[in-house]
Amino acid sequence: MAVEVEGADVVIVGYFSGKQKDWAELMDAAARELEERGARVVGRIVQRRGVSDGGAKKMALPYSSRTLLTYGKVREAAALCERTNADAAIFVGDLTQRQRRVLTGMLGCAAQAFTRADQRPSTHRTRSASPPSTST
Repeated sequence: MAVEVEGADVVIVGYFSGKQKDWAELMDAAARELEERGARVVGRIVQRRGVSDGGAKKMALPYSSRTLLTYGKVREAAALCERTNADAAIFVGDLTQRQRRVLTGMLGCAAQAFTRADQRPSTHRTRSASPPSTST
């Protein structure tokens, strides 16, 4: 059963190149807009890819084509989603259908890409059968 973001507890997740200097402002803007839609932001996770993680040529590429983030950052996000009983993890940026499916399973809640107010995403109150690991 799909529910609107309104009334949902959400964790905001951002993945940014080390070159992107306005990442904090983008996270804040997403939080403001989600709160205006009636969501309650219960946490934030940020993954920044710097030069030391594969060179300047790879800074704009995801760490993983399946999850976008590093495995450790996914585990950190899963622990936060579990601890806050989040209904959804809202990613600042695009997610492929495969990434949404994989991340939903790993995070224990719906993974959705952040969209503008005129594109209002739905979230699913789907929990995984077993809680995600909290060790990092």
